[in-house]
Amino acid sequence: MDLTDTGAAVNVIAGIAIVLGVLGVVIPVLPGLLLSWAGVLFWALLGDAGAGRWAVLAVATLVAGLGALIKYLIPGKRLKAAGVPNSALLAGGLLGLVGFFVVPVVGLILGFVLGVFLVERARLGPGQAWPSTKEALGAAGMAMLIEFTAALAVLVIWVFGLIVT
Repeated sequence: MDLTDTGAAVNVIAGIAIVLGVLGVVIPVLPGLLLSWAGVLFWALLGDAGAGRWAVLAVATLVAGLGALIKYLIPGKRLKAAGVPNSALLAGGLLGLVGFFVVPVVGLILGFVLGVFLVERARLGPGQAWPSTKEALGAAGMAMLIEFTAALAVLVIWVFGLIVT
């Protein structure tokens, strides 16, 4: 592959962005699904793949949009059914953000768990705080799994687009 070829360079850059997006779902520093979709957009705008690239972009946009929507709807419904209030999630998010900077790598998760647990302990008492915290963790894990699946689907759509166009 000759990297002086603009089409090849665009393919490589787009591929790197898409793969980093998939990894970004698991590594919360990167904007996961958005980065994967932006890689496909970059490829569609600057690549030399022909008219089919717009169809690939349209399908990738649909999958990314649905993934982002489902990522919030399903876990949110699960949390509502479990009775976990938004204040617990907000506290978890804020302490997770602080933990991200205080404790490298695992601080985000530790802060989220601690934030939800403290709010639920104050609201429900010591005996019921942990089950509620586990529900919040399960919902966060489900949201991550949904986003990861959508990002992988965007990657697969782009690879098929490379092959077909």
